[in-house]
Amino acid sequence: MNDRSSLPAASNVECSSAPSSGQAAPGHVARHLSVFDAVCLIVGIVVGAGIFALPSLVAMGAGPAWAVMLAWVIGGFICLCGALAYGELATTYGSVGGEYSFLHRAYGPGVSFLFAWARASVIQSGTIAATGYIFGIYAARLAGLAAPAPMLLALGAVAVLTACNIAGLRLGAWTQNVLTAAKVVGVGGVIALGLLVAQPVAPEQRIAAGEASLSGMGFAMIFVLYTLGGWNEAAYVAGELRGRPRAMLKVLGFSIGLITLLYLLVNLAYLRVLGAGGVAASKAVAADVVSQALGGTGAAAVSLLVAISALGAIDGCIFTGGRALSAVGDDHPLLGRLGRWHERLGTPATAILVQSGIAAALIVVPNLSPRLREVMGEDLEAAVAYTAPVFWTFLLLCGLSVFVLRAKDPQRERPFRTPLAPLTVGVLSLACLYMLYRSVLYKTWSPAVGLVVLGLGLIPYFASRRRNNQ
Repeated sequence: MNDRSSLPAASNVECSSAPSSGQAAPGHVARHLSVFDAVCLIVGIVVGAGIFALPSLVAMGAGPAWAVMLAWVIGGFICLCGALAYGELATTYGSVGGEYSFLHRAYGPGVSFLFAWARASVIQSGTIAATGYIFGIYAARLAGLAAPAPMLLALGAVAVLTACNIAGLRLGAWTQNVLTAAKVVGVGGVIALGLLVAQPVAPEQRIAAGEASLSGMGFAMIFVLYTLGGWNEAAYVAGELRGRPRAMLKVLGFSIGLITLLYLLVNLAYLRVLGAGGVAASKAVAADVVSQALGGTGAAAVSLLVAISALGAIDGCIFTGGRALSAVGDDHPLLGRLGRWHERLGTPATAILVQSGIAAALIVVPNLSPRLREVMGEDLEAAVAYTAPVFWTFLLLCGLSVFVLRAKDPQRERPFRTPLAPLTVGVLSLACLYMLYRSVLYKTWSPAVGLVVLGLGLIPYFASRRRNNQ
């Protein structure tokens, strides 16, 4: 199994050294990314608009303040277990294909193709579209513009960030670093205002928190883990990261540690000012907290912060989404154009364009009629319902692939082995199963739509197989 000639094509995209010019030569991928670049990318993806909107739903489900904080701690622990599993996979099989390559090696071309199809049509595109619309709403609010400005601004953001990612890895990384730095500073400002400056709501004005319950905690965990989602995108930087495998472990450790710390502190700030009941009742929890400290200017400041955070998340999702699609193009000649990297720019230009085109369609289609908007949704809650079942299914398969690949490829050198693998991978797997169960029950239509779209991926897969056989 160590013979590279026996491995699937996607897995052979493991990256060679870049030419001296610093650009990727045809068929090669240059290692441009530093640990700092990669950490900024992951933090930029995870710290999106969700942390400013979804803590209300977490508090609504969890109940009292201690249960709210416990939900975020549990979420951080699950992500840590996932990061340890991905640490083994990424350092052993690191390539630009990321999870696609893991699934291809572990389960074969059918599962990996459906995964790539799901990322393009459900997971990544749905996240880009929903986050783009969040950017459009807040940017239009800041500019005092009415409909259709939010949609047009969302499309403009996707177009500009797509161009930055196609133009070259260095420009894309620089853009992401600036956006991530801005949002981390902004979140730090919310934390400082909430913990040190804002006056807490008077006890007699506080809304009573709900009761803690197991079912309520399950509801809360849907949104905790969605808000923390994106740490797994680290798998897609392994092929372009300098100094792996040690660097890969630093990326996972630093990014998840920073994200968990930020999220715990910002939720502590929310709870200090508003109380658990107030957080649950708030429609704009970050704005309410900042307004307690800055008055009327607080809402504008938070709107700007949400807009910047959304841009960072969109940029990161475009970067990693293009890498997954480029990998499927290497394995399936019918989609071969997706696997081509631009010779001069060193980026998977076609794959990035296709990914962003699908996301743009998902931004536009719900606005064609009120009925479509009702069915598809246009906000983060709708994105959670649409993407969650598919996301948790494939995350479960990726976690279990640690054991599958150890059995299939026992002679492969593993620079890092998941500590306490039965326990850590077991925690990740059980969490995925539970979240899959909860996310299917959460809504009726949106999860069904996502699963139907996933099933439609069998059509191009069998068409590709037939083409290969011919």
